[in-house]
Amino acid sequence: MKTNIPSPADGVAHYPGNPGAMPAHGWLLLLMWLGLLLAGCGGDKLVRQPLPAHRSWPLVAPADPVRANAVLMRAISLVGTPYRYGGNTPDTGFDCSGLVNYVYRDMLDLRLPRTSGDLAAWQGPRIAPERLAAADLVFFGSGGSVSHVGIYVGEGRFVHAPSTGGTVRLDYLDGPYWRDHYSGAKRVLN
Repeated sequence: MKTNIPSPADGVAHYPGNPGAMPAHGWLLLLMWLGLLLAGCGGDKLVRQPLPAHRSWPLVAPADPVRANAVLMRAISLVGTPYRYGGNTPDTGFDCSGLVNYVYRDMLDLRLPRTSGDLAAWQGPRIAPERLAAADLVFFGSGGSVSHVGIYVGEGRFVHAPSTGGTVRLDYLDGPYWRDHYSGAKRVLN
């Protein structure tokens, strides 16, 4: 008894409803049509934005991975919260030191100094950039004074509340502004 089910040897697909395989010249026409369609999308100039140069950041394990992870998860969960000068809660928004204070207080019940300058002067070892570990504090400023702080999350990135009109976000330490204004780091978790 012969069945009417085509096989791959017949040159047709084996699923129902297919009247037969597309001829080779059909595929060629389809590919040429797609090529012409896509060629019209690019215009006559190729414009590429240069990628920021990011160095390779070593992975340094935090002294207390469980506590560091709690800090990171909470800080990252606040990305998108509006910036507000003097703000220190998700409901009111955050400034940079308000974000740091909230995260450490909320997750670890740790009370830290309130301003970025006071945080930079606070006890705790200063950390070289190549020794940064998750949950370290990173500081920025100019002329020898600290004016901004964030929480290091790893791979050269940090969470912070940058400025009026912005939101809590992740940035690269190697970004042009941050690289030029980096002033040091402190380890909170020992």
